[in-house]
Amino acid sequence: MRTLTSQRRDSSPIFILSLTLTALSDSILSAPQWQLEQNMSVQTHPYPTIINGTPVHDSELIPFAFSGFAHFTAMQVRERRVKGIDLHLRRLRDASVELFGAAIPDEQILQSLRRAIDAGPPSMSLTATIYSTHGEFTAAGRGMPPSVLVRTSPPSNGPVGPLRLAVVEHERSLASIKHVGEGAKTYYLHKAVEHGFDDAVFIDRNERLSEATIWNLVLWNGQSVVWPRADILIGTMMGIVQRQLTRMGIEQQSRDIRPSDLAGLSGAAVMNSWTPGVPVTAMGAAPISESHQFMSLLRQAYDAEPALIL
Repeated sequence: MRTLTSQRRDSSPIFILSLTLTALSDSILSAPQWQLEQNMSVQTHPYPTIINGTPVHDSELIPFAFSGFAHFTAMQVRERRVKGIDLHLRRLRDASVELFGAAIPDEQILQSLRRAIDAGPPSMSLTATIYSTHGEFTAAGRGMPPSVLVRTSPPSNGPVGPLRLAVVEHERSLASIKHVGEGAKTYYLHKAVEHGFDDAVFIDRNERLSEATIWNLVLWNGQSVVWPRADILIGTMMGIVQRQLTRMGIEQQSRDIRPSDLAGLSGAAVMNSWTPGVPVTAMGAAPISESHQFMSLLRQAYDAEPALIL
């Protein structure tokens, strides 16, 4: 055995069909793409898909096209190493207890992650989705350990930016859980692009900035890192950056931030499992300075986090 060396009440529970389509296409298309990205080097392993530690056939993925009661975590694997694995495991454990009344043991989760990582190329994107085989709209599976689906795909570093964000009033249901079926996030992304923005950032019913579609929001006042205070998902990248900034002695604060407060700030960024920071230069009609010092600080914090072989 190896050891470790957000709530507008319109969120639909429909699980995005691309869960199945992506998983199917990964095994068919990603190997040639990976070969091209690696200067046509020989690739002997596709990006695998694993359920409970066992490789799956395409037919086994069909039920996931209509499964909406599930949660997940996403991570980047580089040279078979992962940062913040403790945060990912805690996220899966806590959300499983909340949704299903039971959680998969950490070691079982790790075994599935290892199987997927060992079967694929050294660098990849990896998503672990926790679901009940009893499906949704039933209490039959309550209190029973769920299952884990691990999907892999080519690695990603996210957009370079800078990004301009439309401001939208929206509150995610079950905001503290990274759950599936959040069609509103894609809807507001599309609407933002239609209006000339790159993405959308949310404000709650009290006009407080909270989070962006698939991003945590972080701000800079020239001296301190400022985290918006609202009902949000605490991202794993956010957790990594926060604890490393603490170790670096950088002042951090959490407070209510409204669009009217943006003029007094010196920088803004969004982050998720792809990247510790993409600069944001506008939220709605409010321009924001791009702070290279701030972006460097976020990167420095991320780089300080150790990457572990699972």
